[in-house]
Amino acid sequence: MIERVRAVLVTADGTMLVIRRTRPGIPEYWVLPGGGVEPGDESREAALHREIHEEIAGKADIVRLLHTMETDDERQLFYLARIATWSFDDRTGPEFSAEGRGEYALEEVPLTLERLDGIDLKPEEIAHVLRGAVGAGSLGVEASL
Repeated sequence: MIERVRAVLVTADGTMLVIRRTRPGIPEYWVLPGGGVEPGDESREAALHREIHEEIAGKADIVRLLHTMETDDERQLFYLARIATWSFDDRTGPEFSAEGRGEYALEEVPLTLERLDGIDLKPEEIAHVLRGAVGAGSLGVEASL
């Protein structure tokens, strides 16, 4: 089974970092930073730290597992994390040099229902989970910032 890890990266300003994907012939959409767990990763959390470093040259403190999605051949784990530093100019992931992958634009999105409803965050299931948590005030990371 393929495992992927992604993070809801909450900043000190109460925004979250998302990547706006623009690809030829496909409407733009947003994803959370993360990627596949590799054989050399010591743990899922180590894989997430590696992916955050590759994609946004950032360092994050993982707060907790927020949600898990599973199909017959893939498991995606979504973590809630606090992030203090990042640099989109220093990203190192292999996806950024591959031809035809489109654009990866880092954006800060306020953690509000209005703003979450204004982006096409994929997968839809995590967008639904986030909207529910933000609406209920139960995300839990805001008070500790």
